[in-house]
Amino acid sequence: MAVSEEDLTDAERAGLELVRESGGIHQSDFWKQLDVDSRKGSRIVESLYEKGLVQREETVYEGHNTYLITPAARDLDFSLLMAGDMLSPFIGEEEVDAESDAFSQWIMNLAYSE
Repeated sequence: MAVSEEDLTDAERAGLELVRESGGIHQSDFWKQLDVDSRKGSRIVESLYEKGLVQREETVYEGHNTYLITPAARDLDFSLLMAGDMLSPFIGEEEVDAESDAFSQWIMNLAYSE
């Protein structure tokens, strides 16, 4: 069941907006920027995570265990990687040859897809 953003509390909406705008934020900074205590911040993150709106990854930040909170994959905009219906050759490649046919084709599609 998809969660409507209208069903979120004001605090959840503010938290989701912060995660989306930042592209990813450590939970220890999340609650500070929302101006709530760490307990309330943890509850907001947990709620957004359970609703599938954010992702959490355990990490160490400034010497402390915390979570990196990022937008859910469904919120990511891949359009900047596209040229027409071609995905950028930079995706998944260790090194892209700027003289390769794949790169040239992608650049040509980029020029014509606007």
